[in-house]
Amino acid sequence: MREADAIIKSVTRHGICTLTLNRPERRNALSPPLLAGLAEALAAARADDAVRCVVLTGAGDRAFCAGGDLGGGMAGGGGLPARIADKAAYADLLRAVMGLGKPTLAVLNGDAYGGGVGLMLACHLVLAADDVRVGLPEIKVGLWPMMVTALLVRHVGRKTAAELMLLGEKHSAADAKALGLINRVVPRGELADATAALAGTLASRSPAVMKLGLDALHETADLPLDPALDALRDRLMLNTMLADAAEGITAFMQKRPPVWKGR
Repeated sequence: MREADAIIKSVTRHGICTLTLNRPERRNALSPPLLAGLAEALAAARADDAVRCVVLTGAGDRAFCAGGDLGGGMAGGGGLPARIADKAAYADLLRAVMGLGKPTLAVLNGDAYGGGVGLMLACHLVLAADDVRVGLPEIKVGLWPMMVTALLVRHVGRKTAAELMLLGEKHSAADAKALGLINRVVPRGELADATAALAGTLASRSPAVMKLGLDALHETADLPLDPALDALRDRLMLNTMLADAAEGITAFMQKRPPVWKGR
């Protein structure tokens, strides 16, 4: 499969860019072409000022992403090959999603396992159909979700992260939401409308403020309290100097919708 075929990209006139993992026959499992294609699509979305929000989902209705493609060449005689889910490419992909500077929404149209869980955790928000399942089953085949560990422990804490990885159980969307892995769960029949509404809200905000705020979130989330407060104080000063901040306040006072300038 070519990189161009691994990802389906569409952009609405409102600036919502949807990237669809396109390997439904392999439950949208991670492969070198898929990783490369997604990295390329994310770079293009980052550089495109018309893109205001990125939605990440999977083709079909069975899986969002099943993680590493164990049946498609990842495992073999003499141990796992060096390309195991393209280790460096996967790590770089997680960084690219988290550092995009634009809001990202993972839409779980189907199950998410292993590396697919890492991918959804890298997104800012996660919306899921109520019949999907989420899990980290690597331990059952003698593996550990190494890079997912870094994101998981930041979302759910050490004890819960350890349980999820040590037991490798599958969890319902409702349970995953209760654990802090998912933001919102809706009936499957309402997933498309819920996606459009949530992505539309994200795309309607000031892109300049979104980038400043998301960069601040990404850069300070793991800092100790005092340096985090100092860094965020400086970010607030930059925020108040934005043209969009002035427009937002003026629009509020005039009781009208703001017209963002993106700066």
